Amino acid sequence: MPAEALPEGVVPRAPRKVARVVLLDPDDRILLLHGHEPDDPADDWWFTPGGGLEGEETREQAALRELAEETGITDVELGPLLWRRMCSFPFAGRRWDQDEWYYLARTTQTATEARALTELERRSVAGARWWTCQELTRAHETVYPTRLAELFRRLLDEGPPVRPVTLDTEIV
Repeated sequence: MPAEALPEGVVPRAPRKVARVVLLDPDDRILLLHGHEPDDPADDWWFTPGGGLEGEETREQAALRELAEETGITDVELGPLLWRRMCSFPFAGRRWDQDEWYYLARTTQTATEARALTELERRSVAGARWWTCQELTRAHETVYPTRLAELFRRLLDEGPPVRPVTLDTEIV
């Protein structure tokens, strides 16, 4: 909504700052979480681990904290910033506007265990799965960002970009 259209005294809200992790295992599989609407498990999708910054933490600190909370994986080598994306989507009865940064990370730890999910995450995250690039390319499930299979293939073929790539804005 343009600022001039806001009711008097209402300040536009800045997008939520989010750090996400493109986590690869030794076999170059990517870890995705399986999420759904809290009250409708049939409305589901796959997404990379990550979440909003807390307090004064950096995006890198948030990426590692969120990864540990959502997957239990702490043995991680955090790599470069790969991609940036603005997105907006409905979830749990409200609209979320996010400024997401995606970091590459590698691990040898492949067992996952959600250890510190929020109440909303407990109601909306159904598990985690390691995907090969081929599996992700062939998947018929909804995956965010929507071009993840293509981005993953390029990452495996060419390595991380020299500078972070700005992805198209996604509005769902």
